[in-house]
Formats: sequence, C-alpha cells, structure tokens
Amino acid sequence: MRITIYTRNDCVQCHATRRAIESRGFTFEMINLDVNPEAADDLRALGYRQLPVVITEQESWSGFRPDMINRLRPRATA
Repeated sequence: MRITIYTRNDCVQCHATRRAIESRGFTFEMINLDVNPEAADDLRALGYRQLPVVITEQESWSGFRPDMINRLRPRATA
C-alpha cells in the first residue's frame, strides 16, 4: 500500500499521525512542506487546508484521524 503523509516541522498532529502509522508497520513517504513549499499549492488545489494530509491509493484525509488510520489494511499478497 502506498501512503504519503504531507507534514511540517513542529506539527503535533503530523507527528502523532506518523507515529500511529509507523506503529502499525506501514511504510510511507513523508513530504515536508517546510522543505517542499510548492507541495502546499497542490494540497490547496485538492481542497486541503489542514495538516497532516494522508493520501493512500483508496482514500485521503487531513488531520490526526486515528479512525482512518485504523482502517488502513495492507494490500493482499498473492
């Protein structure tokens, strides 16, 4: 499963999201908007106004959402 987390330095909800996803054993890509500010324009164009933004192959959300993190399931392997 591909997971991308958009974050910023010193974002408490971002850190909580990263830790929760890590603790479930998922690998993910982090995009830090402090390092890549142009990515913020892309998120705004998608309608997001709050960090973190988590994007998976099936869904996306913003903010620290333990309910959504708990829904993540590893892709079935053949």
